[in-house]
Amino acid sequence: MQKQLGKFALVEAWGAEYTERMTQSLRWLQSEIADRMLQKLDIVKLDPRDVLLIPDFSGAHAEFLSKRFPKVAFHSVAEEGLSGIDLWRFQIARKWNSIFRGGSSPSLEVFQKTGRIGLPDNSVDLIFSDLLIQDLPDPKHFLQECWRVLREGGLLTLSYLGPDTGKELRAIEGPSNLGIRPLLSSWDMHDMGDALLGERFSDPVMDMEFLTLDYESDALMLSDAQALGLIRPLKTSEESSELPKKLTLELVYGHAWALGKHLAKAQNQVAYIDPKQIQRKTISDSD
Repeated sequence: MQKQLGKFALVEAWGAEYTERMTQSLRWLQSEIADRMLQKLDIVKLDPRDVLLIPDFSGAHAEFLSKRFPKVAFHSVAEEGLSGIDLWRFQIARKWNSIFRGGSSPSLEVFQKTGRIGLPDNSVDLIFSDLLIQDLPDPKHFLQECWRVLREGGLLTLSYLGPDTGKELRAIEGPSNLGIRPLLSSWDMHDMGDALLGERFSDPVMDMEFLTLDYESDALMLSDAQALGLIRPLKTSEESSELPKKLTLELVYGHAWALGKHLAKAQNQVAYIDPKQIQRKTISDSD
């Protein structure tokens, strides 16, 4: 069931209880959310030639999307910190994709340093971004880059951690030596919906859900909180009393279309045509 909220659609949230352990790399969460994002794409009519995965966690997301979009060319942005066998597998898979399908491997590090996705304008039909926005200092700039590289009629689909993530840690009373950190970007789904409209995306749809992780071990809870970036790295000798036995993850999902890219950015509800798109009609000698 959907409700209309402001200028974008809101799908009602639901809660779920999870007891599965998270790994330090969050691999299970990355794969789980990618699978849910694909389920949301089931109702979308799209036949992409080029897909940007940002990030492509150890190449896992390409496997998900290959089942939905056979023969697509993947432009895969590797997650930070890949090493060893994970890095080797990622490089082999992307090299194979590049040779036979024309894909590429832009750098997440370069994007974070320069603010530019390493792809030409109007070069992809689908951007699949899983659990990235919360780690960006300027999500609006990321949306601008997505608009730049999407072709006319392309789709941006994304997921990220919302501001209620880890609320149990912030509720700890008294002094704490955990070094609790806020998310670098704490946008809720309303912020994202408004930002998508502000950056000229069309028909944004936002929804969210809460996942609750229950713990029997303080060590596991702290490990997961650190992996999520909710606390600073702890020394083994550090302890804290009254630790929560669960962590809430607020997961925000959204998608929006890149339409009307030939129009200049609207001002005061008026869209202006780029003069470069205006062609003079000529009359041939035979007319």
